[in-house]
Amino acid sequence: MKKLLGVKNKLLSEQHEQKQEEPRDLIHNPITLQEIQKEFENCSDIKHYSMPSLQIDFLYFKSLISKDIFEREILNPLNHNLEPSELFTSQQFEIGKSAERVVEGILDGNVAVFYNQQVFLLDAYEPKNRAIEQTETESTITGAHDAFIEGLEPNLSLIRKRIKSSKLKIIKLRAGEVTKTDLVILYIEDIANEVFVNTLKERISAIEIDAIYDTDMFVQLIDEHPNSIFPQFNTTERPDVVVNQLVNGKVVGLVDNSPTAFIAPTNFFEFFDSPDDKNQRWAIGTATKLLRYLSIVITITFTAFYVAVTTYHYEMIPETLLLSLAESRHRVPFPPLLEALIMEITIELLREAGARLPTKIGQTIGIVGGIVIGQAAVQAGLVSNTLIIAVAISAIASFVLPSYMLSASIRIARFGLIILAGALGNFGLLIGIIFILLHLVKVTSLQMSYLTPVAPIEASDLKTAILRAPFWADKERMSEAVTENKIKTKMRK
Repeated sequence: MKKLLGVKNKLLSEQHEQKQEEPRDLIHNPITLQEIQKEFENCSDIKHYSMPSLQIDFLYFKSLISKDIFEREILNPLNHNLEPSELFTSQQFEIGKSAERVVEGILDGNVAVFYNQQVFLLDAYEPKNRAIEQTETESTITGAHDAFIEGLEPNLSLIRKRIKSSKLKIIKLRAGEVTKTDLVILYIEDIANEVFVNTLKERISAIEIDAIYDTDMFVQLIDEHPNSIFPQFNTTERPDVVVNQLVNGKVVGLVDNSPTAFIAPTNFFEFFDSPDDKNQRWAIGTATKLLRYLSIVITITFTAFYVAVTTYHYEMIPETLLLSLAESRHRVPFPPLLEALIMEITIELLREAGARLPTKIGQTIGIVGGIVIGQAAVQAGLVSNTLIIAVAISAIASFVLPSYMLSASIRIARFGLIILAGALGNFGLLIGIIFILLHLVKVTSLQMSYLTPVAPIEASDLKTAILRAPFWADKERMSEAVTENKIKTKMRK
């Protein structure tokens, strides 16, 4: 008997504990309007609207919701004598089970409805977005001209309309303790390696930061080599580029309030790809791509080579050119190293001025400023004519690179090579190039080699990474995708 009483008392105790843990949405402990209003105290943009005859209160941010949805889903039915209890129990309404969920819902663009000591949430989110336009940073001659904007839903629609498959999976996450920024991870099931997806999810969940504003900021929080000057995630504003990478087995991320998507894993050679390559004949695309590889060699070494030759290696200059070079340098009071640094810094100042000023003024500054300053510097005897040509060629070559992020990294590396060339000549230039190559070999993106498919070498991938292969010959996805679904093209020549 005592044993039975003990079991009964234990059951009663457990029932009492369960009652104490019941959610706050029960009638005996409701979420009040005043409690939620207190959370938004001193928020002048919060809107409180009430219907006293029905004892209903609404709380929402006018700038986040759609007025049409609010009127169509709530006000019009209530004005046509629909019972509130019948309306608010329909599927489009969510019951707010805690004050935290109600606050979060209002911040996410929901209308909070307070009725009969309960809170209901209606998703009426419709932020103000700019129209879909073409990108200014990734211009293209042929192909699509639409680009991402600062909104997740419009950006996802640009991808969905291009990939009409249920295999396209989208995982929604959130990061930022204060901003609570939404972001999504996209991949194609059975093509993308889910190890990459899980790795990204783990890194995102490990982020502890107050605010995330943009994709280019976000990728710096999840890359593996934060001290490297080279970008480890490819970013783009073009939905057609994103779709191409998804089909190739990559994972793509979008951050709310950012018009840029990031692609992972990324290798060094992807930064040389342009949408125009696939929209043109394969021979033209290949020639253009090879020209870009030549441009990176020119932009990173040409000025440094000039400094090395004019400082230590005059014997490398042809005799006829040597006389012209000596004549142009005889009035210059600075050594070649200082001369080159002055002009390179001047070019960078003009570049930044042109980028920060309004478009029309920026173009004028870039063209007129370069011509005037160059001529004035030569006439004043500060720099030589030959250096002006070398710096101009290096600057033009840097503009050939499709990726602004890689172009900026190369420009920084160029300054290091110029200093080494000025100190040690061609030997210093060689040391600098070897150091850059060793660094690139060490860099990884989602644990994948940055120099894939060159290091480690994958012969079957070289035609895609280095060249622009014909579509009929580009049959398999690159090994970097690490997928069992290798075949992407079955057509014959």
